[in-house]
Amino acid sequence: MSKKPIEQEICLIVAGIIGDYNNGRDIDTVNLFNQPDQEAIIDITHKLQRILFPGYFRDKNYKLYSINNSVATLTEDVVYNLNKQILRVLKYREDCSGMNAAELSDKAEELTLAFLKTIPKVRALLDTDLAAFYDGDPAATCKDEIIFAYPGLRAISIQRLAHELYQLNVPIIPRIMTEHAHSETGIDIHPGATIGEYFFIDHGTGIVVGETTVIGKNVKLYQGVTLGALSTRGGQKLRNKRRHPTIEDNVTIYSGASILGGDTIVGHDSVIGGNTFITESVRPGSRVAAKAQELVYSSSGIASSNERVDQNWMDMDQDASLNFGAYI
Repeated sequence: MSKKPIEQEICLIVAGIIGDYNNGRDIDTVNLFNQPDQEAIIDITHKLQRILFPGYFRDKNYKLYSINNSVATLTEDVVYNLNKQILRVLKYREDCSGMNAAELSDKAEELTLAFLKTIPKVRALLDTDLAAFYDGDPAATCKDEIIFAYPGLRAISIQRLAHELYQLNVPIIPRIMTEHAHSETGIDIHPGATIGEYFFIDHGTGIVVGETTVIGKNVKLYQGVTLGALSTRGGQKLRNKRRHPTIEDNVTIYSGASILGGDTIVGHDSVIGGNTFITESVRPGSRVAAKAQELVYSSSGIASSNERVDQNWMDMDQDASLNFGAYI
């Protein structure tokens, strides 16, 4: 039996794939020019970062003679491209389903301009976040280092931008922005989460903050913290319902802690120890810790357990307790 040339095989494979597009499934949609452009949205996100921090990030392809000219050019670029992307996603809004082309265009322009007007508000919040990072991290040598290098600040800055679009009920684009930040930083903060001033993420890898989470002022999260839902088995029936916790002001949550449920409130000035699992509200000023695991040490084949199992870190002085809490 003779073997078909590879060119013929490729033609047959392509025909089979194209034929598979005709099954009427959601994944079979072919409408490239009317869908949001993920790469364009990521590019807009990077340009917004340059607007937020004008002295730190710039396009080296352009000369910078005047901050006025630079910001004007950059803003016009963002307005043009963001307006185009918002126009493409308005079809996902029920209140826009009956609009004609001219009405959709006007709505996209309205949303684009409304978003850009929030930039000073976002920058004011980020200034408090930067202060929280610097004051809270002895490893930070200067604030420039935080802006250039810290994934936590990058994740927060993108989330705060995306949150403003989310508040304007712009579909899809905010989620693309925060998922891009997630891929870059390992920090997953939904654009719907409401976050107060002086928010500090230390390290950050593995943090998850759900859509309906509310976080107060002066809150610090360590790596691996989850602020999530008790269950998502209800699927779409849970849409627009409170599923995630409220974290009040001046709360510290150490690594690996999980705080779940829309009725769960962590009261102000509380400290949540590492690896704790919380599904009920915590009173203000509380110290919550998981009981230390029993460790077994082996030397020359003889095993012995440690004696720290019943030690309560909350009875220690405050500085020592916070340090211990990070490793519970």
